Amino acid sequence: MTKEPVVLSAALASFSEQWSPRIVTAVNDYDVRVAKVEGEHLWHVHDHTDEFFLVLDGELRISLREAGGERTVTLPKGAVFTVPRGTEHKPYAPVPTEILVFEPTGTSTVGDRHDDVPDHVDATTGHALT
Repeated sequence: MTKEPVVLSAALASFSEQWSPRIVTAVNDYDVRVAKVEGEHLWHVHDHTDEFFLVLDGELRISLREAGGERTVTLPKGAVFTVPRGTEHKPYAPVPTEILVFEPTGTSTVGDRHDDVPDHVDATTGHALT
């Protein structure tokens, strides 16, 4: 955790990789991560934690497989959404998008159970901001 303020636009400008989050700070036992995303992620589940999304720029769609069936939520710039623990979900960004994610330190970007990880998705617990 840094002892200085982090400007999110500068943090996002410091890397170019898609679906490869950077840890900008921590709150208690949670990471605050930023990522650049475009295209599809993969179907995955976090068995033990919710996953919070804030769209900083662009648009994020999250498909959810729930007891009542499958649905998709659309998050425009400035919108937040929390995927409940145990819910299978698949993020998708139709345009270049910047997001902030809040989840427990050590949480994998591909969850506890997931489809095959495509080459464009970084299976990580987050990278330090450099």
